[in-house]
Amino acid sequence: MNNNNNKNDNRDASQKRRIVRLPRMLPMLLILFLIGSMITSGTFQVTRAVDYSQFLDLLDSGSIAAVEVGASEIGFTLLESADATAINNILSTDGKTITPDAKTVYITGRMDDPGLVDRLRESGIKFTQVVPKNNTLLSIILSLLPFILMIAIYYAFFRMMAKRSGGGDGGILGGIGNVGKSKAKMYSVEEKTGVTFLDVAGQDEAKESLAEMVDYLHQPGKYAKIGAKQPRGALLVGPPGTGKTLLAKAVAGEAGVPFFHLSGSEFVEMFVGVGASRVRDLFQTAAKSAPCIIFIDEIDAIGKKRDTQFGTNDEREQTLNQLLSEMDGFGSNTGILVLAATNRPEVLDPALLRPGRFDRRVIVDRPDLPGRESILKVHAAKVAMEPDVDFHAVALASSGTTGADLANMVNEAALRAVKMGRSTVSQEDLIESVELVIAGKEKKDRVLNEKEKRMVAYHEVGHALVSAKQKHAQPVQKITIIPRTMGSLGYTMSVPEEDRYLLTRGELLGQITMLLGGRAAEQIVFGDVSTGAANDIERATSLARKMVTQYGMSDAFGSMGLESAQNQYLDGRNVSTCSEQTGAQIDNEVRLIIESCQNEAVALLEQNRDALNRISEYLIEKENLTGEQFMSLLEQDAA
Repeated sequence: MNNNNNKNDNRDASQKRRIVRLPRMLPMLLILFLIGSMITSGTFQVTRAVDYSQFLDLLDSGSIAAVEVGASEIGFTLLESADATAINNILSTDGKTITPDAKTVYITGRMDDPGLVDRLRESGIKFTQVVPKNNTLLSIILSLLPFILMIAIYYAFFRMMAKRSGGGDGGILGGIGNVGKSKAKMYSVEEKTGVTFLDVAGQDEAKESLAEMVDYLHQPGKYAKIGAKQPRGALLVGPPGTGKTLLAKAVAGEAGVPFFHLSGSEFVEMFVGVGASRVRDLFQTAAKSAPCIIFIDEIDAIGKKRDTQFGTNDEREQTLNQLLSEMDGFGSNTGILVLAATNRPEVLDPALLRPGRFDRRVIVDRPDLPGRESILKVHAAKVAMEPDVDFHAVALASSGTTGADLANMVNEAALRAVKMGRSTVSQEDLIESVELVIAGKEKKDRVLNEKEKRMVAYHEVGHALVSAKQKHAQPVQKITIIPRTMGSLGYTMSVPEEDRYLLTRGELLGQITMLLGGRAAEQIVFGDVSTGAANDIERATSLARKMVTQYGMSDAFGSMGLESAQNQYLDGRNVSTCSEQTGAQIDNEVRLIIESCQNEAVALLEQNRDALNRISEYLIEKENLTGEQFMSLLEQDAA
């Protein structure tokens, strides 16, 4: 019985497939039909155009077999028995021999010649007049052919658009109807997002701001009683990888309401008006599920400033206008909370940021030391860890990283533990994963020759020694001369004792001196310098320029600001706000700072030349040096 049902289902499915395929075969069938009609109607006969005078000469010579007189032209064929020499004398103009046959049709234009009929009658040639047939099937098909081709092109195009819009193969009407549909992914109340505030660590201030919005969704009456209105939206701002999307999912998970998630780029298409249609469709769908949350990731894709200085983008601007209208228009969106995320808040349109649309700007910045420690514990809870793991030490070593970086570190540590044949993650695995994320993987296949190895060793020890001998020194955690995949031939890891948010002029000069300590060691020991200090010079120059142009730490310019930072959450690019003449003076001030710090580094290393030699020789032998070993060797010199 089941087999019969399956057979019937298979037959029904095959019949449906044949029905679906039939419209796709129509263009091919029409083309084949037209070709057959043209063949049967003789359209593919060989034709040749001649002058009217040549037609009259052939008529006089008795070489024409039959004539058809049309409305605008005359067609005729030649007698196969006609004199070929006479025909070639009349028709041949390029030297080619013409052989008379009944298949070739000669065409000439019709002239105003009243005596033509009499001449044809006198010559005894069979002639007829062609009557136009306006109702033939072929003429109808030929007249409709351009429209058929246009319909086929539109069918294929909208079918493609329907697939891109998630509408499937719905034909022309289905494609048009689905182009403007929203692509938002909806997490229902039953499924939830699987994320709560417990899964988010290191962003306590952001969670506190968003928790009030969650409470409003749970208890709107409590706020309405005092006259408070629901916040329309919150803009999550911060560098990539800090957990903006995770926070949005946590808000929906805590509120227990439907969660619509999509990217700003999914609104904009090549057609003007499609993005606005998708915004309308999104808010109409969300209104049916209210209370709910809409999360638009990377909103800068549609929310850029409407600036006509360099041209406009009508599709993006219409999409933005529709979003502004939906968030604060004549209608009411009670129960709909809009969250958005971006790492470029400076490019957003001011109308999008005003109160009544995105009421709150929630900063999701890089976590501080306690935040990094909390994030590590959250991710480590899902991994088998040894009981003596010190998350505080790992958090100190990973200064400046984001939540995504820390999650990657824990995962890399777990992978390393499996590779080493252990069932739990140790402290060594975590520290090695920090180095892996920051500096890259060890390149054991890159073997340095003895001269390069000695130069790299002295370079790295020069960094560590200058750092240790300064007043504002950061403790050295590790020195290595094993090349890494990110391009470094060795590196010195210095770990701050605490997170710092303000740096004095002396501390900045100390950092520049430490960065130049490697080149100073090369200069003292080898009497020459190498290309290995390129990154050190770049970082030192950047710090010195900021001291002059942004921090007001230059004697020549005082507290004058000469550059402004842009894209602070991305590359932090600086834009000059001064003249070219002032720019030349800035370059001179930066050079003076670099030279002063370079001389300071050389002086420190010359005073500690024995320690430099001894620690470098030890590093050449061992290739790796911990912070404790470095300090022990340095204290031996002091004793």
